[in-house]
Amino acid sequence: MKYSRLTKEQFEELHQEFINFLATQSITADEWTNLKANKPDLAEMELDVFSDLIWEGALNKAEYLEHFAPKHMYLFHLKEDQMHAIVVNIKNDVDITTQEGYDWLRENLMDESVEFLQADKAYSDDKNLDKFKMIEQGASITKGELYKYFYKLIN
Repeated sequence: MKYSRLTKEQFEELHQEFINFLATQSITADEWTNLKANKPDLAEMELDVFSDLIWEGALNKAEYLEHFAPKHMYLFHLKEDQMHAIVVNIKNDVDITTQEGYDWLRENLMDESVEFLQADKAYSDDKNLDKFKMIEQGASITKGELYKYFYKLIN
């Protein structure tokens, strides 16, 4: 398995897609029930393959990632050949992972304790795995509103 298995909630959300996936494998509902009961290892393998397919599709479509830490905001634009990062560093005791801290940042963007950095980073041989590792570390796929806002602000 390349990525990670979907959660029970994610499988429930993707129930119809999973049925379609099983159908492409020529596995009926009765055969799936039998597989789970009598060949659990094979059923687990089907769950893993489906999970990887879903992750691959999501990662192919992902254009922006965000990751918040108490003193840092990481905003990534996932371009075709490389990613561009905007990092917002907070150099005081404000925690931007709280509503109060985030509100402070919005009102004090030009404060001397707020620092902006930018960098480009090349992907490894597996672009989607790079994206997945960032998600595993806490990043979320977004539509890029924050990235676009800060990009305009600092460029």
